[in-house]
Amino acid sequence: MTSSASHPPSLGAAARLQLMWLASPALPVGGFSYSEGFESAVDSGRVGNEAQARQWLLDQLQLTLARSDLAVVAQAAPAWQAGDLARVQALNDWVLQTRETSELRLQTEQMGRSLVEWLRNRVGGAHVPDTDTRLAACAGLAPAPSWPVAFALAVAQCLPAMAAAATGGDQALSQAALREALLSFAFGWAENMTQTAIKAVPLGQSAGQRILQALVDAIPPAIDHALSLADGERQAFAPMLAILSAQHETQYSRLFRS
Repeated sequence: MTSSASHPPSLGAAARLQLMWLASPALPVGGFSYSEGFESAVDSGRVGNEAQARQWLLDQLQLTLARSDLAVVAQAAPAWQAGDLARVQALNDWVLQTRETSELRLQTEQMGRSLVEWLRNRVGGAHVPDTDTRLAACAGLAPAPSWPVAFALAVAQCLPAMAAAATGGDQALSQAALREALLSFAFGWAENMTQTAIKAVPLGQSAGQRILQALVDAIPPAIDHALSLADGERQAFAPMLAILSAQHETQYSRLFRS
């Protein structure tokens, strides 16, 4: 007989759809308006074709997303579920303190605030009861809620199964839910950055689909790495990306806000 530990229960359809919604470009948080330094890489001649764009984004996934934002979501979602506001504030502080340029910090603050507004509009629905005080706590994070911490709250609200981490219930289900949440976060990033590459290089739609496929293949191991990181192992160190992001702030002609 196959053990339940080796095959943890899958998420229900409603929870899966909620996570798909969070990953959707239609989510009104403005992710499409940021290139995260990619536009500056194109302007400087470092990225000029499909192969270079694919490698740039694969490197960014491994060097920044897997080591920082994905790890923050993985740690903040259980903290929200457990009502550990001190832990949430500490994670939010880390995100804001490690953004290496003003553009990157403004991006995470703007997207975080926008997600809080979206969550506020859902209060009273099936997934966000009026008695949930965590939304006000997120909105009150000083100096602003960051994007990964706000996303983690959305995850905690739409995945009740994660309560297992706080109540001593089925740990396998909780881990399965958390992994699904990180897949949602990473795919939303990948889709936005692929569209950025299509517009900025520019590239055709077929090239964009090939880049997205490469990112999809690389996302699961990136999530495994993020889940393995302890507090002292998170990193926000990508010097060339920081330089290009800073240069973008004064770039003469640009399509994107970062």
